[in-house]
Amino acid sequence: MTPFRLLPLVPALLVGWLSLSAPVAAQSLEEMAGQMIIVGFTGDSVDAKGVKAARAEIAEGLLGGVMYLKTNVKSLKAVQAMNAAFQSASPGLPPFLTLDQEGGLVERLTKAVGFPETPSAADVAAKGIENARATYNKMAAGIADVGFTVNFGPVVDLNRNKNNQIIAKFGRAYGSGANTVTIFAEQFIAAHHQAGLVTSLKHFPGHGSSTADSHEGFVDISNTWDPVELEPYRALFAQGYQDFVMVGHLYHKDYAGSGKVKLPASLSPEWITGVLREQLGFNGVVISDDLEMGAIREHFDLEETVIRAVGAGMDVLLFSNTAKARPTLAAEIRAILVAQAEADPAFKARIEQSYARIVAMKQRIGN
Repeated sequence: MTPFRLLPLVPALLVGWLSLSAPVAAQSLEEMAGQMIIVGFTGDSVDAKGVKAARAEIAEGLLGGVMYLKTNVKSLKAVQAMNAAFQSASPGLPPFLTLDQEGGLVERLTKAVGFPETPSAADVAAKGIENARATYNKMAAGIADVGFTVNFGPVVDLNRNKNNQIIAKFGRAYGSGANTVTIFAEQFIAAHHQAGLVTSLKHFPGHGSSTADSHEGFVDISNTWDPVELEPYRALFAQGYQDFVMVGHLYHKDYAGSGKVKLPASLSPEWITGVLREQLGFNGVVISDDLEMGAIREHFDLEETVIRAVGAGMDVLLFSNTAKARPTLAAEIRAILVAQAEADPAFKARIEQSYARIVAMKQRIGN
């Protein structure tokens, strides 16, 4: 099978970088910080207070995007109207309108609202490449039709632990081998690119061998993780993949720094800057898994989470806004980013770097 062609995206990204010197310098620190934030919101219609509040922040250039949960999905018509409202708020720099629509049990758009069901990754892989191509073409077209710009997939975890509580249990991996996972991930990505959508590989550096669920608490992969779990990333980057990579809240003692604090991958410079950027050569946008998961909330407060994540090399901070739902969450995160940047020139430089990557990606959404 011939791999899908990602390389045409690379020139587009380079053009974006070359044209960014003026826009980056022209934006306020608060606006740059705002683009680094994606939050969940309350409401399921354009008239809902939470939707209006998020739209206002997008219009002011202070929010990079929103994340949909099932509670936001009343009907496909309502979702389409909300996405249109978010889009129209910032036509020049489109917001990231995101959802988890992997297929199987991980989906936000369901048959209950009239969206065709998509099988799990394991079931898709069992039926072969041609079926995968058709399945993902249909799914991606449907997602784009209702106005989304980002789908958080494909899962490129390897199914290395049959008792895994978060990947194997729900059939979220395409297989146990890196080649199999890469080949089916290619189909997912190609279909979404064809529909004008951005994708996200997950969960770096690999959740498939873990023995716990990071939604619930701390996950130590020190004794289970294997470097082979990086191979799908390596292969896709070599083809020119430049979308998101989602970093999980996974702790490995050899990649957690020399301090006393145990840092998961999502807060670890060794993983994000060292392995993902420098060793694997990833040049796209790094996004966190939900920073309100138990693995983070039980160990770090909001300020420490934000500062450590960005300092480690994170470009986009994802908050589901479910732990203590409030319309002010994005403003709180921005305030932390701005205050730290004003106190630390190196941190400010990190924000500017992330902003440049984000704008470059947004310039090719829908193209």
